[in-house]
Amino acid sequence: MTSRLAGEVAVITGGATGIGLATAKKFVSEGAFVFIMGRRKAELDAAVASLGENAYGVQGDVTKLSDLDRLYEVVSTRKGKLDILFANAAIAEGSTLDQVTEEHFDRHFDINVKGMVFTVQKALPLLTSGASIIVTASISGVKGQAGLGIYSATKASIRNLVRTWVLDLKGRGIRVNAISPGTTVTPGLDGLAGPDADLKGFYEYLGNLVPLGRNAEPSEIANVVVFLASDEASYVNGADIQVDGGLAQI
Repeated sequence: MTSRLAGEVAVITGGATGIGLATAKKFVSEGAFVFIMGRRKAELDAAVASLGENAYGVQGDVTKLSDLDRLYEVVSTRKGKLDILFANAAIAEGSTLDQVTEEHFDRHFDINVKGMVFTVQKALPLLTSGASIIVTASISGVKGQAGLGIYSATKASIRNLVRTWVLDLKGRGIRVNAISPGTTVTPGLDGLAGPDADLKGFYEYLGNLVPLGRNAEPSEIANVVVFLASDEASYVNGADIQVDGGLAQI
């Protein structure tokens, strides 16, 4: 075990499952104290229990600005600073163009874009000089995928926001980067398969599309987030790191 994040304070939204939880575990193992935010109390409590004494859970919804205010009030009261922000909360639901509803559109942009924007904005007063902001984009932001048009549009938006924010934050020494995972075995991707789907077959199909011949595990995405959060990435700014086994590169 190394200590690349020793003494640092991190916030992870969407931190109770999947990539968020895998990253929280990596952060804790590297010496950070981690606040995780999630909507579902049972999942959040279980996640905090698995992380141990260097983690704290805040139940909340990133689309509710009052919940974000409460999150950062807790961080300020307990730690007084923030060194790492991983804005990871998102949803992905399928719908072809002819089926898109206003509710589907609003839900995706509210969580994936609005929620992410205000997660970052409201963290700014707490972020230290040299802090690292990492946001979760997706290969869907650059690669067309049937039935995921609205989701893909939200992820493309995130990529452009990162480009803008590195300029907005120029002079504060804060780095902003995106990660773009490919097919990763998570509860969120399970949901895209449908309630009665053959998950084994679903993941086999997806894995066969990837040049490496398999899907990612959440811990593999988390490894890249830890790198971006650490001093090892001190000159990486405004990047979009494709963590996809080559899927979006072909």
